[in-house]
Amino acid sequence: MKDLLDGLSVGDLLNLHGQILARLRESKVLRSENNPTGDYTEWLLTQKLGLRREPNSRKGFDAVDVDGTRIQIKGRRITPRNTSRQLSVIRQLEDQPFDWLIAVIFDENWKVIRAMKLHWSVVMEHSICRARVNGHVLILRDDLLDDPAVQDITAQLSED
Repeated sequence: MKDLLDGLSVGDLLNLHGQILARLRESKVLRSENNPTGDYTEWLLTQKLGLRREPNSRKGFDAVDVDGTRIQIKGRRITPRNTSRQLSVIRQLEDQPFDWLIAVIFDENWKVIRAMKLHWSVVMEHSICRARVNGHVLILRDDLLDDPAVQDITAQLSED
């Protein structure tokens, strides 16, 4: 792919980026104008796990499974320049706005490195409340898999 981009100006690259995002929105992979990681993660999980996406306006959870279980979805794309596994802020966690959180870590080429399904109680136990962001933050460390209320679902999201 790099060869296809060689010789393109900064303007050309940004134009191509905009066109790609527009095409992903048209195909319903993305739902917003934001960073595509969250929308892509939601789309991927609905495709692979059969979840039903909730409207963007839904507070506290992003999807439900066939039993109506509320699922919060978080995604994080890491690169050699930014290896942080800190997920985006989780608001009003103490109110139990979801039953399970599914978090996916992607590499810089959007390949799934790790995916976990964590019960709400695990998120409460392992996240840190940060007043300055008005919510809790969770770092998706591999040692969370030592908790019996955490499931490794990486294989379920691997390419067919």
